[in-house]
Amino acid sequence: MRIFPWIMLAACAIFCSGCLWENTESSMDDVSYLPLDDSEYPYADIPRVVIETENFKDIRNRETLVPARLQIYGKDSPESEILELTVRGRGNSTYHTPKYGLKLEFTEKTSLLGMPKNRDWALLSKYGDKTLIRDYMMTRLANWLGAPFTPRMQFVEVYLNREYKGVFMLSETIKFSKKRINLAQNDSNFLFEKEDSKKVDDPFFETLDGNLIHIQEPKRVSEENIQVAKAHLDSFETYLHRQDFWGEDSIENWLNIHDFLVYYWIQEFAKNEDGKFTRSVFFYWTRGGQIHFGPLWDFDLGFGNESRKQYSMPENWFIRNYRWNRFILMDYRMSKRAKEYWEDHRETFHALIDSIPLYKKQIEKAAKNEFKRWPILDNAFLWALRHSYDSHDEAVDSMTVWMEKRFQWIEDNL
Repeated sequence: MRIFPWIMLAACAIFCSGCLWENTESSMDDVSYLPLDDSEYPYADIPRVVIETENFKDIRNRETLVPARLQIYGKDSPESEILELTVRGRGNSTYHTPKYGLKLEFTEKTSLLGMPKNRDWALLSKYGDKTLIRDYMMTRLANWLGAPFTPRMQFVEVYLNREYKGVFMLSETIKFSKKRINLAQNDSNFLFEKEDSKKVDDPFFETLDGNLIHIQEPKRVSEENIQVAKAHLDSFETYLHRQDFWGEDSIENWLNIHDFLVYYWIQEFAKNEDGKFTRSVFFYWTRGGQIHFGPLWDFDLGFGNESRKQYSMPENWFIRNYRWNRFILMDYRMSKRAKEYWEDHRETFHALIDSIPLYKKQIEKAAKNEFKRWPILDNAFLWALRHSYDSHDEAVDSMTVWMEKRFQWIEDNL
């Protein structure tokens, strides 16, 4: 990566502080910085990601790749050179909101904010999460519990085409890669995502139990290998229905139990609505090996933020009542292992609650910018905005109280 001369950085800092952006022609001119006007939304102690698309073209679908340039700013000046990439929309439900996510694909493998190099990155909008920290909390807990891979995420503020867009999570995407899911991209390794009928990406198949499964890896999977994957998951569902997990054909031949328990308990603790085997549930499999649940993803509808009142109450079992989870945990030995797992890790789960003030502090200033740009704290008009708050503090405090109640309910009902 080219290092900016310190003189140029200083000049950029002076020029960009409160600049007016008078030139609205093409953003792809040969310049050494992308202008940033932060006079209305001042620096908030987290990095700023500045993106300009070719001819300021709008990004409003998930298919069209729009050429763009990106630069990362610190407090007073750029902290990266200008990077070439393409940008498109991303997300499921949040894709249809005013503040939508972005998929970034660089021309070369690129390290962002110290995270390992890759071409593929995501900017997660967090529009449905008034605390802004639910996904980040999930990544902390998953790492503490030893999940094999959890996407690294960092808080950033985004400027797109010279317009402030708010607080996002800059995140690694889920894929096979040496620094992500460390499996080779070949015809023996499969990465699956459980989807639903609202949005099913090709290639996909439907299992015997009616689960819609998208094959994310291999990228260009043959019809023959689609049938190989379908046959294996069909056989797994047939096995689950037999409810004979501990004979000669042990469930450990089919399922990595450690990874399942990490996945299960984080989903259950959060009562994550998508985690009830609805969508955004990832798992991977190597021919001849076990099914591994994970990586964990998408917790906007968790930790008390569910779209339906009966889901958002801190009481009652949730994840274990649905689909594969139900069959797996119906077995008394698996249920016993799940109970023991909670008992062995209960302090780790409570540590997440204790750490909330640290995460809140990271974005305290940025949250003021966010809700100035998107004044939705007291609105309850969207599927994920059911709760009304007077402030960001109140939103975080409400979630904290919910998590304390959830923790105690699990303790009392193991």
